[in-house]
Amino acid sequence: MKKAFRTLFIVLFFWLILGIYFTNRLMYMKKKDEDFILRREKEAGRLNPEQLKSLPRRYIDIPSPFGYMIKAVLAEPHQTNRYVIIAHGVTETKVNSIKYANLFLERGFNTLIYDHRRHGESGGKTTSFGHYEKFDLKAVVDWLKNEKGGDLFLGIHGESMGAATMLLYAGLLEDGADFYIADCPFSDFKQQLSHVIKKDFKITPALLLPLGDAILRFRDKYSIRHVSPISAIENIKHPVLFIHSRKDDFILPSMTKELFEHKKGPKMLYIAEKGRHAQSYNENREDYERVVDEFLQRYVHQASLPG
Repeated sequence: MKKAFRTLFIVLFFWLILGIYFTNRLMYMKKKDEDFILRREKEAGRLNPEQLKSLPRRYIDIPSPFGYMIKAVLAEPHQTNRYVIIAHGVTETKVNSIKYANLFLERGFNTLIYDHRRHGESGGKTTSFGHYEKFDLKAVVDWLKNEKGGDLFLGIHGESMGAATMLLYAGLLEDGADFYIADCPFSDFKQQLSHVIKKDFKITPALLLPLGDAILRFRDKYSIRHVSPISAIENIKHPVLFIHSRKDDFILPSMTKELFEHKKGPKMLYIAEKGRHAQSYNENREDYERVVDEFLQRYVHQASLPG
């Protein structure tokens, strides 16, 4: 009997440790070195320091509803009411958003880039893959609307976790932008974690996910099942451009196709031929910009004309 209890204790202890390790990887996912991101973007020609210095811009502190500051940069070279907010992916910073900001600046929009919680210069202790981040995005949207007034015409571009955050914001909190561009989002966090567990842990997800979810609810006060853009996508009425790379093996392109199929109303889909996760723009720049232009022409430009 004692041996059986000892064996049971060891098994339970092992699973508890595994569950804590699993939730640590989620809550405190290792971020890319900020100097590495800056150097990478410079060397790739996606960030020009001299051009950045000459750009009319402001550094903004936006209060998060969770008690820390969201660090943002507002670039306003154009006399226009058209703005785009850009949300980066997990492990990145707002420096990674500069290439997308340039894309929209070239098309006559002003832009706001910001660091997610626990990334870059922003506060926050944990990463929640869109659950808490969606409330921070709402804070950014609300700040910009209060700053610019009621005639603001707003787009939001999100990449990876930033895209999932954007869809959760628009589908669960408020459809508060006039258009959205979702680049390589996951459709459901539970499905995404199942995919990662199979690859990285080499065990059946059904063995780890319920335990991990219980520990996550205790430690970070939310459930994996609450992070599900697919459950909210039908609430988004404004136009959405969905983008993914065909060769993405981290977040599968089938997730974006599923989101596209469930989205009602105006929408477009672009599957890039080259590049893996979050590389659609880097590896297919001309096609990416062509599709964005087509989307803007079809759904945005006429709607943003005054009067």
